[in-house]
Amino acid sequence: MATSTESEPKTLSWKVGGMDCASCAAKIRGAVERLPGVGDVRLSVMSETLTLVLDEAQTSVAALEKRVNGLGYTTAALTAPPAEKPAAEASACCGGHGHTHHDHAHRHDSHEQGSACCSDHAHDHDHTGHDHDGHARAGHDHAARQTSGKAAGAGKADHGHGLPGHVHEVTPEGASWYQTGKGRLVLVTGALLAAAWIIGTVRHDIAYWAFLVACLIGVAPVARRALAAARAGIPFTIEMLMTIAAIGALFIGAAEEAALVVFLFAVGEVLEGVAADRARASIRALGDLVPKTALVEENGATRQVDAASLAIGQIVLVRPGDRIPADGEITDGTSGIDESPVTGESVPKTKGVGEPVYAGSVNREAALRIRVEKAAQDNTISRIIRLVEEAQEARAPTERFIDRFSRWYMPAIVGLALLVALVPPLLFAGEWSVWIYRALALLLIGCPCALVISVPAAIAAALSAGARQGLLMKGGVVIETAARTGVVAFDKTGTLTQGRPRVTDIVPLGHEERDVLAFAAAVESGSAHPLAEAVIERARTDAVAFAPAAEAAALAGQGVTGKVEGRSVFVGAPRHATKRTPFDGKASAAVEALESAGKTVAAVIVDGTLAGLIALRDEPREDAVVAIAELKAMGIRSTMLTGDNARTAAAIAGGLGMEHRAELMPDGKVAALKELGAGTPVMMVGDGINDAPALAAASIGIAMGSGTDVALETADGAVLKSRVRDVPAMIRLARAAMGNIRANIAIALGLKAVFLVTSVLGYTGLWVAILADTGATVLVTANALRLLSFDAGKAD
Repeated sequence: MATSTESEPKTLSWKVGGMDCASCAAKIRGAVERLPGVGDVRLSVMSETLTLVLDEAQTSVAALEKRVNGLGYTTAALTAPPAEKPAAEASACCGGHGHTHHDHAHRHDSHEQGSACCSDHAHDHDHTGHDHDGHARAGHDHAARQTSGKAAGAGKADHGHGLPGHVHEVTPEGASWYQTGKGRLVLVTGALLAAAWIIGTVRHDIAYWAFLVACLIGVAPVARRALAAARAGIPFTIEMLMTIAAIGALFIGAAEEAALVVFLFAVGEVLEGVAADRARASIRALGDLVPKTALVEENGATRQVDAASLAIGQIVLVRPGDRIPADGEITDGTSGIDESPVTGESVPKTKGVGEPVYAGSVNREAALRIRVEKAAQDNTISRIIRLVEEAQEARAPTERFIDRFSRWYMPAIVGLALLVALVPPLLFAGEWSVWIYRALALLLIGCPCALVISVPAAIAAALSAGARQGLLMKGGVVIETAARTGVVAFDKTGTLTQGRPRVTDIVPLGHEERDVLAFAAAVESGSAHPLAEAVIERARTDAVAFAPAAEAAALAGQGVTGKVEGRSVFVGAPRHATKRTPFDGKASAAVEALESAGKTVAAVIVDGTLAGLIALRDEPREDAVVAIAELKAMGIRSTMLTGDNARTAAAIAGGLGMEHRAELMPDGKVAALKELGAGTPVMMVGDGINDAPALAAASIGIAMGSGTDVALETADGAVLKSRVRDVPAMIRLARAAMGNIRANIAIALGLKAVFLVTSVLGYTGLWVAILADTGATVLVTANALRLLSFDAGKAD
């Protein structure tokens, strides 16, 4: 973090122990946002982090931590201000990693979209490192992070913990539920309740006092946190409702039920924590795929180092059977690489010198030397994990509606409970104890925990399930849009096709065949376009010598130009070439014949004269036909948008059974998407580079590719396996998530509606009320967790 003056706002991050659900995050957000000098508050439930901008001239770090701790959470600083940490050490904490974001106003709101932070998955500490510089820079330094975390956490970890109440904490890795504070709470309150019942069987006259003691011991820390939240400006919390209900029950002589309510509340907290930990475990498992150590080769010798400390440019030795420790490029050796952790493809790929490999992949056959191309925090798996964690912040429209709904719902329930407690006794001579009891039951029933967690729990589970299957979606807003998709538009080259075209025909017209190929290869040598690579590959295969053209330039959507031995050369589509020189009957017939066969034709013009034609063909992916059929069965139209000629487009689209629009310039694709999306959300699937404008213009942009920077950072989602069938799979997962959300909302509201009525009428009491509330939360969470095992690749 850069040195700054005391009055200059700083971006700080904390590991917050105990954020098990969206209501926890909402409580923390509401508390810290009310502090002066605090802004841009971002919380991630998945990584349990809080990041904000703080002006210490108005609120100190200690005061902010005290407020969060007072709510029952732990705080461990992940970044520290310069005054607390030497500048050199502080600057070492973070390396620069710029993120590019698709900031679409119709998809993201300003505080919920964007890069929250980078995650460092050092699981023996279960800490995530964060730092920010203008919302874009992130990095990690293990020692600095752990030192600052311990220092910040000293003396705070036990603040309000280990006591009965709404205890929040991080579950230590490998710990059982009964070893946590929440588990101890259940055991303590359960033991006290059992002891009270046993005492009641022996001495009935003192049973009331035994239950009273059990209730007070259990509710005391809950009341303390309820008051802390109220002082922070959040009076309507589950802790406050619990406190009112328990104390109210004691006043009307229902001590046994009050103690039972405290116990059931504790059980609900344990179940909530277990569910949250299970969801996080699916993400942590991805991080575990990257080995913790690596063999660095220097001066002919090897030494073992921490994989997280690998620097770009270092050479690592990967033995057969080892996992690759970093994203890099093979410099020596050829081996079969199992990339299933990254791409989901179980069949190993044979890779040799010059080819890229990904961290977490398994080297199956022979020793490899690999040059590190990306730092640990930037490798493919780390970015996947980071994107899934950050996606939790991009809240879905349904989730934002539920949040707004709960803001007035809670006060309304409290007001209704007051009316139930006061109106019958005052106006209809009802018995005070009866109606107060019913009002207290109504308070517990009315708690919106299950409703608030219904959406984010399903979203988190869907994102985790998708990540494991190579389907990345950046947040709930993307899931909702994907579920409503009515049209899917595909780019052709590299998306519907293999993206590896081959030269099939060379038609000389006025020049020798080898000369036509040499001219074309010369001007294409500076391009990374698949068609250019195919021309260059053919020239090398045929041993045709060529040198890079001078003054080479690309003409968007038309072709390339350059100077070859002083001669002006243009290579491009025939429809653009005819504007530079006329085609005779022979040339036009050749173009028509080649294009009718589904081939792409490039015309080579030298000094204003047509020198020849080069035909290329890119075969459709093997799963493309099945994918289009699956989309059709799902009621979704599919269309191909391509800049290629109409005949080639018609040949490929016809074979796939889909619509097509051809000869589109980049702005033409954008216009086509706007037309297609006039009445329904439209998904654009492209390679993430050439199709950037189209990906941005669509309702949702999905990039193909095995973890490329563009695919992971710029689009709204990505299919890492580069399979067309993963597009309908992603939509199936999104639809399943939205169905799960609707079921969750129905469960939450349905149970509350039933028990609100039965509580007011006196059919259900306090213990049933808390059991119904806890039960609804457990049901909603369990239903959401079903998505973790959802097989998106299985057609309905």
